[in-house]
This record gives sequence, C-alpha cells and structure tokens, in this order.
Amino acid sequence: MKKLTKVLAVILAAVFVFGCFAACSNSGKSDTDSDLAYIQNKGKLVVGITDFAPMDYKDENGEWIGFDADLGRKVAEKLGVDIEFVEITWNNKVFEINTKAIDCAWNGMTITDELKESLDITNAYAQNQQVVVMKADKLADYKTVEDLKKLQFAVEDGSAGKDAAEANEFKFTVVNAQSDALLEVKSGAVDACIIDSTMAAAMTGEGTDYADLAAGIQLVDEQYGIAFRQGSDMVAKMNELFEEFKADGTLKELAEKYNVQLAD
Repeated sequence: MKKLTKVLAVILAAVFVFGCFAACSNSGKSDTDSDLAYIQNKGKLVVGITDFAPMDYKDENGEWIGFDADLGRKVAEKLGVDIEFVEITWNNKVFEINTKAIDCAWNGMTITDELKESLDITNAYAQNQQVVVMKADKLADYKTVEDLKKLQFAVEDGSAGKDAAEANEFKFTVVNAQSDALLEVKSGAVDACIIDSTMAAAMTGEGTDYADLAAGIQLVDEQYGIAFRQGSDMVAKMNELFEEFKADGTLKELAEKYNVQLAD
C-alpha cells in the first residue's frame, strides 16, 4: 500500500509540473508570437541608436532629439507606451535585437540585402547617400573614385560607409560611430571618412564643430528603414503608422525641421 501511495505521489507531482510548464508556456505565447503585444505588455519601446545628428543626438539638457527620436516618441504615443533610447555598438545591432536587449534598430539605418537576411525591415521612410567627407580645401584634388584610392579612410563598423569602402577597395580603419569617423578626419589621423549625407549636412561646414570639413563625392544612394526581429508584427504596424504620419503631415514637418529627405 505504501509503495502504491508513493507511485501515485510521483505521478501527481509529474502531472503538476507538466501542467505548470504548459501554463507558463501558454501564458507567454502572446509575447512570443507578437512583438507588438510584448512591447505593450512591458509598457516600453526600447530603441537602439548611436549619436547621429540629425537623426538621434542630445540637446543641451542631455535629452535625445532628432528626426528619428522625435518620430519615435510619436510612435510610442500611438502604441500607448514609453520610449527608451539605448546607445549600442552599431555593428552589434542584429545580436541586440535578437536577444531582446532592444526592440528595434532605428537610427538612420540603411536598408541592405544583407540585413534582410537576419532581420525584418520596414518600408523606407527617408533617402540618403554615402558621401566622402574631408578637409574642404582638399576637395578639388579628389574628383573621381580612382583619386580616392590614394587616401586613408575612417568608417563606422557595420555601416553602409564601410560597405562602400570595401566595394571601392579603399584603404580604411574602423571606428565605433560615424561621429568618431569625423573626429578622425578633423584630427588628421585619416584623410577622409565615409558617412551619411544627412549627418554630413548637419555636422560639417560653417557654424559647426567641423567648419573646415565638407562633403565631396557621393558613392551610394540608399534608403533608411527600421529593423525588428524576423517575423515581427511591428513591421506591419510601423508601416501603417508611416502612412498615417505621411497623411497628417507629421513626416513632412519633421523632415523640414531636421533637413531630412523623405523616401518617395
């Protein structure tokens, strides 16, 4: 009798554990299947960025502003959640997204076929080019891509600028951010850098910290999108909100404020 009682106790315990496991699995199912539900349940949209004017940069109070930052707050408001901006190493964005350290990479991110293999990406919302930036008084000396092969470049790791340097067989060193690439040029550590035209327009020339630098040759035309995990329902939601913001003038207003070219 005692032996039978022990067997029944073991069976009941196993049933209980299995039931708890199934219940726990089912209770998390909505979060697993839906990024939108996951974000709304935790009450916060976590956005991976770098310091990249005019898309994401800090004002005098240390608050993140810019085209993407301002648009991100409007998206968070529509979703009924808060927003948190987290600076990441840009080359780690796929890992950061897939481990849920961040919900998305949204920082003037160039849409590429390579990224599409690892992540799901929204429709394009802005246009951009990869441009060569160097000392303004040197621009006239470098009018062709062949001329540029004499130079040493700085490029952001994991960026479209790095892709352009590799495609054109330029000599380059890798830095963590596009802002670091500008610093390398300013200091004379390299001859030039390849960065986004949106950033070059905002951060070089008269009245900026890089008054002696200027953009020259355009290497690549591209578009910006927002990256989420593969299969994420946030992609469709963001595309829906883009259409809404296009219709109500929000995108146009921000584009004029931050001198960003919207996608067609």
